[in-house]
Amino acid sequence: IAGQYGGSPQLLKNLNVPLTEAVEPVDFEEYLITHPPIIESGPLRDLIDFPPDDIEVVYTPRECRTVGQAVDNDAHVRDCVRSYTEDWAIVNRKYHKLGTGFNPNTLDRQKERQKGLPKQVFEADEMPDVSTYQDDQDDLKRRSMSIDDTPRGSWACSIFDLKNSVPDAVLPHLLDRAPNEEIDRHNEEHRKSHRHRELFALHPALDEEEPIERHCVPDVPKEHFGQRLLVKCLSLKFEIEIEPIFACLALYDVKEKRKISENFFFDLNSEQTKGMLRPHIQTAAISTLARSAIFSITYPSQDVFLVIQLEKVLQQGDIGECAEPYMVFKESDAAKNKEKLDKLRSQSEQFCTRLGRYRMPFAWTAIHLMNIVNSAGSLERDTELEMGLPGENPGDQTTSGDESCSLTSFRPATLTVTNFFKQEGDRLSDEDLYKFLADMRRPSSVLRRLRPITAQLKIDISPAPENPHYCLTPDLQQVKPYPDSRVRPTREILEFPPRDVYVPNTTYRNLLYVNPHSLNFANRQGSARNITVKVQFMNGEDPNNAMQVIFGKSSCGDYTREAYTAVVYHTRSPDFHDEVKIKLPASLTDHHHVLFTFYHVSCQQKQNTPLETPVGYTWIPMLQNGRLRTGSFCLPVSLEKPPQSYSVLSPDVPLPGMKWVDNHRGVFNVEVTSVSTVHTQDQYLDKFFALVHALDEHMFPVRIGDVRIMENNLEAELKSSIAALNSSQLEPIVRFLHLLLDKLVVLVVRPPVIAGQIVNLGQASFEVMASIVNRLHKYLDTSQDMHGRNGLLSSYIYYVFRLPNMDPNFPSPVHYATMARSAQRPASLNLNRSRSLSNSNPDISGTPTSPDDEVRSIIGSKLFHEELALQWVVSSGSVREGALQQAWFFFELMVKSIIHHLYFTDRLESPRKNRFPERFMDDITALVSTIAGDIVSRFQKDLELVERLNTSLAFFLNDLLSVMDRGFVFSLIKTYWKQVSTKLYMLQNPTLESLRLDLLRIVCSHEHYVTLNLPCSLLTPPASPSPSVSSATSQSSGFSTHAQDQKIANMFELSVPFREQHYLAGLVLSELAVILDPEAEGMFGLHKKVVSVVHNLLSSHDSDPRYADPEVKARVATLYLPLIGIVMETLPQLHDFTESHNQWGRPGGAQGAAGGAGGDESGEDGNSMISQTVAMAIAGTSAPISRPSSFLLNPQASRQHGTFSAESSRSLLICLLWVLKNADECVLQKWFSDLSVSQLNRLLDMLYLCVSCFEYKGKKAFERMNSLTFKKSKDMKVKLEEAILGSIGARQEMVRRSRGHAFGSQENLRWRKDMTHWRQNSERMDKTRAELEHEALIDGNLATEANLIILDTLEIIVQTVSVTESKESILGGVLKVLLHSMACNQSALYLQHCFATQRALVSKFPELLFEEETEQCADLCLRLLRNCSSSIGTIRAHASASLYLLMRQNFEIGNNFARVKMQVTMSLSSLVGTSQNFNEEFLRRSLKTILTYGEEDLELRETTFPDQVQDLVFNLHMILSDTVKMKEHQEDPEMLIDLMYRIAKGYQTSPDLRLTWLQNMAGKHSERTNHAEAAQCLVHSAALVAEYLSMLEDRKYLPVGCVTFQNISSNVLEESAVSDDVVSPDEEGICSGKYFTEAGLVGLLDQAASSFSMAGMYEAVNEVYKVLIPIHEASRDAKKLATIHGKLQEAFGKIVHQDGKRMFGTYFRVGLYGSKFGDLDEQEFVYKEPAITKLAEISHRLEGFYGERYGEDQVEVIKDSNPVDKCKQDPNKAYVQITYVEPYFDTYEMKDRITYFDKNYNLRRFVYCTPFTLDGRAHGDLHDQFKRKTILTTSHAFPYIKTRINIIHKEEIISMPIEVAIEDMQKKTGELAFATHQDPSDAKMLQMVLQGSVGTTVNQGPLEVAQVFLSEIPSDPKLYRHHNKLRLYLCARCEDALRKNKSLIGPDQKEYQRELERNYHRLKEALQPLICRKIPQLYKPVLQVNSHSRMSLRKLEL
Repeated sequence: IAGQYGGSPQLLKNLNVPLTEAVEPVDFEEYLITHPPIIESGPLRDLIDFPPDDIEVVYTPRECRTVGQAVDNDAHVRDCVRSYTEDWAIVNRKYHKLGTGFNPNTLDRQKERQKGLPKQVFEADEMPDVSTYQDDQDDLKRRSMSIDDTPRGSWACSIFDLKNSVPDAVLPHLLDRAPNEEIDRHNEEHRKSHRHRELFALHPALDEEEPIERHCVPDVPKEHFGQRLLVKCLSLKFEIEIEPIFACLALYDVKEKRKISENFFFDLNSEQTKGMLRPHIQTAAISTLARSAIFSITYPSQDVFLVIQLEKVLQQGDIGECAEPYMVFKESDAAKNKEKLDKLRSQSEQFCTRLGRYRMPFAWTAIHLMNIVNSAGSLERDTELEMGLPGENPGDQTTSGDESCSLTSFRPATLTVTNFFKQEGDRLSDEDLYKFLADMRRPSSVLRRLRPITAQLKIDISPAPENPHYCLTPDLQQVKPYPDSRVRPTREILEFPPRDVYVPNTTYRNLLYVNPHSLNFANRQGSARNITVKVQFMNGEDPNNAMQVIFGKSSCGDYTREAYTAVVYHTRSPDFHDEVKIKLPASLTDHHHVLFTFYHVSCQQKQNTPLETPVGYTWIPMLQNGRLRTGSFCLPVSLEKPPQSYSVLSPDVPLPGMKWVDNHRGVFNVEVTSVSTVHTQDQYLDKFFALVHALDEHMFPVRIGDVRIMENNLEAELKSSIAALNSSQLEPIVRFLHLLLDKLVVLVVRPPVIAGQIVNLGQASFEVMASIVNRLHKYLDTSQDMHGRNGLLSSYIYYVFRLPNMDPNFPSPVHYATMARSAQRPASLNLNRSRSLSNSNPDISGTPTSPDDEVRSIIGSKLFHEELALQWVVSSGSVREGALQQAWFFFELMVKSIIHHLYFTDRLESPRKNRFPERFMDDITALVSTIAGDIVSRFQKDLELVERLNTSLAFFLNDLLSVMDRGFVFSLIKTYWKQVSTKLYMLQNPTLESLRLDLLRIVCSHEHYVTLNLPCSLLTPPASPSPSVSSATSQSSGFSTHAQDQKIANMFELSVPFREQHYLAGLVLSELAVILDPEAEGMFGLHKKVVSVVHNLLSSHDSDPRYADPEVKARVATLYLPLIGIVMETLPQLHDFTESHNQWGRPGGAQGAAGGAGGDESGEDGNSMISQTVAMAIAGTSAPISRPSSFLLNPQASRQHGTFSAESSRSLLICLLWVLKNADECVLQKWFSDLSVSQLNRLLDMLYLCVSCFEYKGKKAFERMNSLTFKKSKDMKVKLEEAILGSIGARQEMVRRSRGHAFGSQENLRWRKDMTHWRQNSERMDKTRAELEHEALIDGNLATEANLIILDTLEIIVQTVSVTESKESILGGVLKVLLHSMACNQSALYLQHCFATQRALVSKFPELLFEEETEQCADLCLRLLRNCSSSIGTIRAHASASLYLLMRQNFEIGNNFARVKMQVTMSLSSLVGTSQNFNEEFLRRSLKTILTYGEEDLELRETTFPDQVQDLVFNLHMILSDTVKMKEHQEDPEMLIDLMYRIAKGYQTSPDLRLTWLQNMAGKHSERTNHAEAAQCLVHSAALVAEYLSMLEDRKYLPVGCVTFQNISSNVLEESAVSDDVVSPDEEGICSGKYFTEAGLVGLLDQAASSFSMAGMYEAVNEVYKVLIPIHEASRDAKKLATIHGKLQEAFGKIVHQDGKRMFGTYFRVGLYGSKFGDLDEQEFVYKEPAITKLAEISHRLEGFYGERYGEDQVEVIKDSNPVDKCKQDPNKAYVQITYVEPYFDTYEMKDRITYFDKNYNLRRFVYCTPFTLDGRAHGDLHDQFKRKTILTTSHAFPYIKTRINIIHKEEIISMPIEVAIEDMQKKTGELAFATHQDPSDAKMLQMVLQGSVGTTVNQGPLEVAQVFLSEIPSDPKLYRHHNKLRLYLCARCEDALRKNKSLIGPDQKEYQRELERNYHRLKEALQPLICRKIPQLYKPVLQVNSHSRMSLRKLEL
C-alpha cells in the first residue's frame, strides 16, 4: 500500500494499518467531552455536535375522510375503533431531509439552485449561422474575382485599410509597472468576486437507479379504493308515461361470475308520478334521492358490465302482459291512443294505491363498460353514444382478453340507452344474467331477436374527480367536503372485489348484505303464488324488536325496519334478485337474528281477501359461538310462527311440534355476506382477540366456540392461539394487521399474569411476528419498495406503532395483572408515563411514582426494544431465518421503540453513554456481529436475501447514530468491516465489496455525517505507545517543523490519525483508494459505484444550508483532502477527455509525457518518433501544440489497466474540483510545497485533464444531441459492469419489480413521479427550445466555474513554486495547462481572468517563455491570435493586450523580438489556413489595438520597438488580406489551392511559413481525397526541410537537398534554397519549428509514402522509401526498416495484383473566357479529375459552379474545341470551354514509358484532335476530311501540388485527308491484329472486325478509301509516300484473320465463313488493279524531301 502512495516519506510511518482494514474509531462522546468547543456560537459551532432538537415524537391527528365517525361500545369494537382513530405516532428526525438520501440532485432542486445564473458568453455560440455567413461570402465573390498578380497586395493600400479601422477598447493601466504582488492581489480579487457558490448545482445529477440510501416515507394507511368511476343518471323516458319506474345499477364481472358492487337505487320519476305512491311513502330522506354514484373497480377488465334493472309497482298479470303497452304504443301516436292511455293510467293508479309497497321485475339492460371507456377515449369530449341493441354498440366486438384497462383517464361520455329487455319470470337468477351478458358480446346475440322495450335512458360516465363534493359513503357518512346538507348527494357504492385486496382497515364499517336467491314452494299445500319475502333484522323475538337498520332504496327513508322482495306473478317457486343491506349493531348478542316472513299477495281486490297472507317463516341467528354467521344457507321454512326463544337456535334444529314445508327440507336459498372492520370472519384471529380481551377484562372462564377455557389452561390456549395465527387467511390478517401487531406488542411488553404466574410471551410473539411478516413479504411482493420493505408493514411502524400506554391521549384500558390479582390497580402502578401532553384532560398526567427498575420488579413490564433484541439474539432455526429475511422490520421496530422510550423518559437530552443498560448494548453488538457473519458467509448463495439484510443493517446503524453512543456505533461498523475484510482477503469478490459500499453509503447518508467526522478536530499525530524518538523530539521542541509537516501530510494522506478522527470519511476514501487501485483485481465494475458514493456526499454538502458559510465549507472540505492524492494516483486510468477534437481544430493528446515520470523524458521524445506536431500539421490541424499526444507516452507509462468510463471520470473530477474550490488555500499551499516535482507535475496533468473534461460543448452540440435520439452507450457499460459483478443485484430486481405495479402501488407511483430525475436525459430526448437554452446555460456556467477553480489552483501552485529551485519544469507545466484551457471553448469571463494570469506569469518569469519553453511560446502566440480574432470584444481586448505585452517583454529581454515576430507570423498563417470560421474583420481591430498600444507606450518611444511593432502589424495585415481572398474562394477548390499556392510562393524566403502553407495545402487536398496531390505537398515540404538541414549539418545519409527528390517528382526543384534573399538557418527564430529536424523530415516522408499509397501510386512509394531507408540505416533502426520493407513488399505486390486495373486520373483542357473571370480571362488550364470522370461530369460541375456564382444565364459552355473568337462573344457573359485531353508522348519517349504508371506520372504534354473541312463543317467526305492535333504543354508536371496547371505552350499539327485515311486504316489493321492474336480467342470480336474490313459495301471501308485515294496517281510528289503507305495497310492482316476464324467456327457457321471468304476475294479483286498500279515517279531519284516537309502543315503557336 505504501507503494500505492509513492509520495511523501512521512506516509510510511503512518500506514501501519493497511487501507483495507478498518482502524480503531475515536471514542466520539469522550472526544466531545475532552475537547470543548472554542467557539461559542455560529455555523462553525453547529458542526461540533448534533442539534438539541434533533429527534422528536410527534402525534398528528389522522385525516378522517368523513365528517363524523360512528362509535359503539364493546371491548373489541372499542379497540378496533381506537385503532382506526388514534393519532399517528411519528418519530421525526428534524434534519433527516438534509441527509444524502433526501438530497439527490433532483432536477427541481437543481432548477431552484440554478436561478439567477448569469449567461456566460461563448464565442462558439456567438458564431453566425453558416447560412447567413455564406450569403455575405457570395456577395464578396460577385464583387471581386481578381487576384493581383503581384505575390502580395500593394503595401500602401493595405496600410491605408489598417489605419482606418477602429481599435478595441484599451485596457487601463496595462502599461503601468506595478509590483507583481500587487498585480496578483488585484487579479485574485477580480477572480474571486461573483463566483457561483455551489459547484454541484451546475453539474447534472448522476444517472443512477434509485439511490440506495433513499428511504421513502411510507404511504399513510388509508381506505382502499380501486379506479373510481362516476356515473350520473340524467333521465329515463318511455314511449308512454303511466306509472312510476324504479331502477338499480350494479357492476358485474362475467368472467369471475361475480357481482362486484352493491346496488345503487335511483328513480327518475317526475313528482307527479311519484305522487301516485303517496300513501306508501314516508318522507324521502335526501340520501335516497341520489342520482349519481361513484363506483370503485380494483381489477378493471374487459369483462365488466354495468347492469341496469327496472322494477315497477306490482300489478295483476305476468311481466310480459305488463310490458306489452310499452312495446306497442309510440309516443308519436299519443293523441290517437289517448283513451287507451288514460285507461292504463287509471289502472296504474289503482294498483299503486293498493299494492304500492310491492314491486315486480320489469326490464333490464347492460352496458359493456370497457367499450365506453375505449370509445370515449377515441371520440370527442362528452361523446353522445347511442346504445342500441347489443352487438350494435360502437366497437362492441372487442376481444375478451385480460387486457389491462385503465379507467383513470378516458374522456367523459354521455350514453343514451335505447333498448331494454323485458325480464322473464323464469330467468331471474344470477346464473341467467351471466348467460345473457356473455351472450351480449356475441355479434349474433339471441337478445337481438327479442322484441325490445324502447326507451331513452341518459347516463354520464366519467372518471371520478379527486375530491367530489356532497358525497356519502356506503354507511351514509358524509365525506368531506360537504358544504350543504340540503344538496342532492352522490353515493359512493361499495365494491365487492372479485379477488382479495390486501389493505389494512382504517375506518369503522359494519354492514351485512342479505341476498335471497330462490324459494321452492312446489310441494307446499295450499295456495301460495304471488310470493314476497319480508326481511327484518331483529334484536329480540317480539315483532316490535325489528331494528330500523335496513337501508332504504330510492325516494324513501334512510333506514327502514323491513324490506320486501319483488313479486313474480303466479309463481310458486320464484327466483329473487334483491339485495337487502343492513347496518349491523356494534355489539351483537345471541338474540340478534335475521327474520324472513313469506307472504302470498293477492293482486285482485276480492271481498274479504286480505292483501297479504303469511305462508312461511324462517330465520338466521347472527352469532354462532360468538362469531358472526355468514355464507350461503339453504333454510327449511316453517308453516307457522316460530315458538318462544327460537332465535338462539338455528331453523335446522327440528323443534318439537312445528310444521315445516316439505318435511323440513331446505327450500329457501339465501346468501349472507358481511363487510365489516370489526368482525374478522377468521376463526384463528377471532380466538386470539377473544383470549386477549378476556385477559384485559379479566373475565374467566372464557367461552370460545363450544369450549369454555378455565384460567388454569389459559396460558396453553393463549400460546397455541398465538402460534395458530399462522394458519389464518392472509386477507383478514392484513385487514386487522394494525390491531394484531399492537396486541402482540402489548403481550411482549406486559406479560400477563395468569393464575399468579407471569407468563412470558416474548418468544411466542416474536416467532409469530416473524412468520406473519414473511407471509406478507412473500405474497404481497407488489407492494414492496426497492429495499424489499413491504409497504403495509413499513407504514405500520412509521404511523401506528407506539409503546403501549405511552400515548398521551388514551388512559389504558389494559388491566395489569399484579401479584395480588386484585381487579383494582394499585395507584402506584399507574404506569401511564406520559408527560402531561394532554391539555384537554388534566387527569391523564400520570407521574411515575417509582423509578424504572422498581416498576419493572413489581410488574413484569419490559422495554420492547430490549426484549426484541434479546429474542432475536437467542432465536435459532427457522425463526432466526425468518427474522433475517425481514430484518428491516425488527430493526425499525427496535429503533422506534428506543426513541419512544427515550422521549417519554426524558432521556433524549441525557448523555449518550448512560442511556442504555450494558445488557442491551451487548445484545446489539452480538446481533450486528452475527448478521455481518451471515452477510459474509451467504452472499454467494442467497444474494437477494443478503442484499436486503445488508441494507437493513445499514439503515439500522444509521438510525442508531442518532440515539446511541456514537463511538459504540462506529465500533459496530468496525465489526462489520473486519468481517468483510477478512473474507475479501481470502476471496477477492466484487459482489461483497459492492455490498460493503452499499452499507457505507447508507450509513454516510446520515444527516449529521459531517459532524460525525469531527471536522473541527485538529489531527494530532497518534500518541505512540512507546515513547519513541520522534515523539520525544516533538515534545521537546515545542512545535517542531517536523510535526508541522507531519500534520499537513496527515491531512492529505489516509493516515491513521486521519482515519481515526474522521472515521466515516476515512472509510469512504479508503474504499475509493482501494477500489480505484489499478492492482485491485476484479473491482473494475465498482468504479462507478464508489465514485458516486463520494459524488453524492459532496453534492449533498454543497447544497446543505448548514454548510453555506465558506469557513464551514472549508472545514467540510478538510474531510476530503486525501481525495486529491487518490485522483492523482488514478490519473492514468481516467477517461481521456483530451482525445476528442474540438472545433478550433486543436488536436488532442493524452496524459502528457510529464504524466509518465515527472516530465523528465519530455526532452527526448524528439528522436524516438515522428514529432506530434508534424503529424498534426500534416493532418491539417493547427500549429505546434503543447501537450504531446498519447503515442509519445513511454510504453511503461501507458495504460495497462481498464480505464474508467467517461461518466465516472467526470464525477471523480468534479469531486476533485469541489475539494480544490472549498479547501483552505493556506493548507493547500503548505501541502504543495511538500510535493516532489513529479507529483506536482502529476497534479498539473490532472488539472489539464479537468480542463478538457469540463469543456463547454456549445449550444449547437446540445441541439445535435437532441436531434439524434441516441441511446446512451452508458447502458451498455452498465450491463457490462453487471456482467462483471456476477448476478444482477437482487436490489435492482426489486426496483425493477416495484416499477411494474399492481393496485397496491399506485401511491408508490405517485412518489416515483417526482423521482424520475434519476433517470434524467435518457428517456425524453425531444427537449424544448427553452430546455436546451437552459442546459447550455448550465453547461456554460459549469465550464466557467471549473476552469476558474483550475486557475485558482494554478495560481496557488505558482505562488508555492516561485520560491523553490524546481520551478522551471513546474512553471512549464502550469503554462501548458493555461494554454490548453485557452485552446478549449471558454467563456469571455474565464478568458479575461486567464489572460490576466498569463500576463502575470510572463511578467514574473519572462525567460521561462523566451528561453526554455520555446514551443510554449509558439503555442501562446497562436492562442492569443486566435482570441484576437474572437467575435467578442472583451476577449479581443484582453488577447491583444497580452500579445502586445508579450512583444514588449521579448523586446526588453534582448532589444529585438524576432522570436515573437516569427511565431506570430507563423501562427497567423496557420490560423488562416486551417480555421473554418475565422473573421479577419475582428483580427484587424485587434491589430489596430496593438498599434495603438505601441503608439501610447511612452517608455519605449525612443527605441526601435514602435517601428518593429508597426512592421510586424503591417506584415500580419498583408497575410490577412490574402486570407480575405481565400475566404472568397472557399467554394472553388481549384481557386483556393491556387491562392494558397501563391501565398506559399510569397513565403519562398521564410521556410517556416512556406512549410506551414504547404501543410495547409496538404490538408485541403486530403479533405478532398486528392491523395496524390497531398503526397506531392508533403514531398515538397520534405525537400524544403532537406535543403535547410543540409545547410545546417552535412550528414551523408541525409538527402542532399531537393535534388535527391527528383525521382519522386520533377517539380521538387522549385524548393531549392538558391535565391539570394534566403535566410540562413542559424538566424534567431528561423527554421526553429520541430519540422526542421531529422525526425521532422522522417515524419514528412512517412506521411508522403502513405499518401502515395492511398493514391495507388506504389512506384512513387518506393522512391520515397529510397530516401528514407538510408536515414534509418544510419540510425540502425531495424524495427523501422522492417516496417518499411513490409510496406514496400505490399506496394510491389499491389502493382502486380492490380495490373491492368489501375486508374489515376482523367485530364481536361479548360479555357475561361470573358471579363467576368477577372485575371483568369483567356487563361487555359489542364485540370486533373478523379479517375473515371466523363466530360459531362466536369462540364456539369463547372457550369453549375460558375452558374451559381454569376447567375445561370450568364455562363455558357462552348461545346466544340475550335479556337475561340473573342469578337463573336457577348462581353457580359462567362464562357467555359472544356475538352478531353490525353497524355502525349513522342516516339522516343515511348521507349521509357512502358508501364501504366510511367504513362500516367510526370505528365507535361497533352493532346486532343479536332476534325474539320475547309468549308467549315466538322465532318465531310473522305477527300475533304482534315484533322487538327493540338499538343499542350503545362508549366509543371502532373501530379503536382495543385490539381490544375497553367498551359504555357501550344502547338498544332494538321493532317491531310490522305493522312487521315492512313491513320484510319492503321487503326483497323491494329484491331485485326489484336483480334487475331488475342488469347484466349474471341470469335465474336474477330468476326465483327473482319466484317468491317472485308465487306465491299462498308461505309468508308477499305474499298471506298482505295477508290478515293488510289484511283489516280497524286500530282504532288510529296504525297507519294502517303500513297504507298496506304496501299500497304489496305489488305494487310485480312488473310490471317480469315484463317484464324476458320479454325474457330462450328459447323453451323460454315456458310458464314464462305460468305466472308467470297467477300474477301471480291475485295481483293476490286483492289488488285489499284494496289498493283505502279507509280512511275517513285522509281526516279526524288528531290530532297526531308523531314521539314511536314512543317509546312505545322502551325506553331505559343
